[in-house]
Amino acid sequence: MAKQSVPKHALVCIGTGEGATFFRNMGDAGNIELENKGKLEPGDLADEGPSGKSPPEQSDRESMEATFSKQLAEFLYQKAHAGEYDDLVLVLDPDTLGEVRPLLHKEVLDRMAMELDKTLTNHSVKDIERSLKAASS
Repeated sequence: MAKQSVPKHALVCIGTGEGATFFRNMGDAGNIELENKGKLEPGDLADEGPSGKSPPEQSDRESMEATFSKQLAEFLYQKAHAGEYDDLVLVLDPDTLGEVRPLLHKEVLDRMAMELDKTLTNHSVKDIERSLKAASS
């Protein structure tokens, strides 16, 4: 991943192990203007289970977050495969990013414009835009 920017029309994913919000950059790399495009909430976490083998000391919450990470990686792959985005900006808390990264399909990785390990889920859109602009210098 050589480039670190937020291209025009990039899909921007802001999330944690408990959910993700998606935006589109309607501006350009120098003038980020995010438009809300919806959320991905955890679904059927107890039935689906996390990817791989869970360590015995893993709490229920950690297991649920690992399962959501798997769901998020699959969601991003489905959207990439359907051609719904050319560029992806992935902003997740450090733990979730560590869970999601090895689960991402090559088709998603090839579209990665920026990756940021930061918790921005409870921030305003303006704060998110400022953080992305600062990170894409």
